[in-house]
Amino acid sequence: MDLVTKINPDELLLNDKLVYINRVSKVMKGGKRLSFSALVVTGDGNGYVGVGQGKANEVPSAIGKANADAKKNLIRVPMVGSTIPHEIQVKLGASKVLLKPAAPGTGIIAGSSIRIVLEAAGVKDVLTKSLGSSNRVNMAKATILALKQLRDPKEVQAKRKPASKAKVEEGVASSD
Repeated sequence: MDLVTKINPDELLLNDKLVYINRVSKVMKGGKRLSFSALVVTGDGNGYVGVGQGKANEVPSAIGKANADAKKNLIRVPMVGSTIPHEIQVKLGASKVLLKPAAPGTGIIAGSSIRIVLEAAGVKDVLTKSLGSSNRVNMAKATILALKQLRDPKEVQAKRKPASKAKVEEGVASSD
């Protein structure tokens, strides 16, 4: 298994986008105690994206914690032009997310938090489908998981046996 290198958020120009704020109430002896959870997506629009969740008693501090969490969990998204390299389907909890590459000019065909994550990553053309639960937190995290599992075609080709690559090139040269 290859080592995952940590991405330094200070080197990137990141834009934060608030996806969702949830008010949670807890019934205590003296009444209801309110707290807030926030879901934030951060990305540079050029292949780097992260999702973070924060919880606090006030909204601004919950958003601040979510921003810090998103910057800690940045990932690099392999892209081919303005789309993703291949189709992928990921299940997280009860949410399923399907991502498909699209032709240039298609745009981002996605709903709610999937769209926000893909826009933050800088993906311009992609087809998506949300299957299963429509929970915004799980859909955002499932999208990040799908983007993490994408493989760059050049890396995959380099990992394959060089001998088979040479045979293919000889076969192409001999058929001419």
